[in-house]
Amino acid sequence: MHEVFAALVSAAATPTPTPTLQVDPDLVTPGPVGFIVIALIAIAVILLIWDMMRRIRRGRVRADIDDELEAEEQAARAAAATETDDENIDPAADVTDEDDTPAKG
Repeated sequence: MHEVFAALVSAAATPTPTPTLQVDPDLVTPGPVGFIVIALIAIAVILLIWDMMRRIRRGRVRADIDDELEAEEQAARAAAATETDDENIDPAADVTDEDDTPAKG
């Protein structure tokens, strides 16, 4: 057990060389051009999201208006059908003979 501990201590005590930088850090950073490109992409994304939300909102409003117009048309058709049905009713047909058949006018 002591031998393993001694081997670990001796391995930890030996210094390892630090790696030297072979690449210039100025060449791998994005720099001002990279910042400008990223900023332009962010602005474009914000404008696209804004336009998308406007179009979705406009579509919802149009759908609501279409639903209201359709409901008004159905109500107008129902009223017209009721008036037509009322005009076609013969009041004399409501009078029945003794055998419960409608009287013919």
